[in-house]
Amino acid sequence: MASNIFFKKKNIRLDKLFPGNNIGKKFIVKDIKPLNYAKKNELSFFDSIIYKEYAFKTKASACVTTPKLEKFLPTSLEKIIVKNVLYELARVTRMIYPFSDIDYPDMSLKKPVKTHHKKVKFGNNVLLGKNVKIGKNTIIGSNSIIEKNVELGANCVIGSGVIIKNSIVGNNVVIQDGCKIGQKGFGFIPINDKNIKFPHIGKIMIADNVEIASGCTIDRGSIDDTVIGKNTYLDNQVHIAHNVKIGSNCMIAGQVGFAGSSIIGNNVSIGGQTGISGHLKIGNNVKIGGGSGVVKDIEDNQIVMGYPAISIKDFIKKNRNNNEQK
Repeated sequence: MASNIFFKKKNIRLDKLFPGNNIGKKFIVKDIKPLNYAKKNELSFFDSIIYKEYAFKTKASACVTTPKLEKFLPTSLEKIIVKNVLYELARVTRMIYPFSDIDYPDMSLKKPVKTHHKKVKFGNNVLLGKNVKIGKNTIIGSNSIIEKNVELGANCVIGSGVIIKNSIVGNNVVIQDGCKIGQKGFGFIPINDKNIKFPHIGKIMIADNVEIASGCTIDRGSIDDTVIGKNTYLDNQVHIAHNVKIGSNCMIAGQVGFAGSSIIGNNVSIGGQTGISGHLKIGNNVKIGGGSGVVKDIEDNQIVMGYPAISIKDFIKKNRNNNEQK
């Protein structure tokens, strides 16, 4: 993850973020990142044993965690022990990035100055934010909005009524009508009859040759990024939640929904109206039948179907047995 170009950051010392803790290291926090990306003078978090492999190897200078999980972290980093990791993470993220918990309107939007984009074609009523970069031969349809600091590659086709924010888009990408790309994800923490909004400081990375059909919604990352790999195709009305990573050469049929932080391998095919639960790993070359509910990890080269999704052989056998009992 590169430095954050979409959200203004405040420079705050680690001990000022956690005044109730006995903090030994008093550096200015450079950024907040996941365990596997964090580096020197950056803050990370460790709230689930499923990320143990990243905890052992993290290069973060400090980490928010619990008494049960601290033993998996390197001894060299500052361990900040709390009762509720996600609550504390939301609190300090909002302190460092104070405009990241609500999607405020981009007040820099203006009609494009065509002399600045001589090799770009615009439909009617297109609006661009400050510092938007657009590659040559890209076409943007009517009534679309490209917000500040977004980068679009060359030879892209952006349909009508599209909104793109907090995103970096590669070359030869097609985004069809009515898509919403880069908005804040669905993240909150219920505390004493109040929902604490979880800030989203990540972005969306869309690789080359991706096609996104009409009406798709893709949320930006919370602390991590949301990523769509090269040559992946999304059908109409697909929803991708925060931090999801989809590999290359994937085919996702209509109305598939991905919950947050799941990782999808390369060459994966998913049938329509399938649901993928959060924090899962789907291997390479996996095929998932339509209408399935995926609630656990799937290894490479598997074909699954049903709810909960099971191997296709078991699914057929189960249905045959059910039919025989009728």
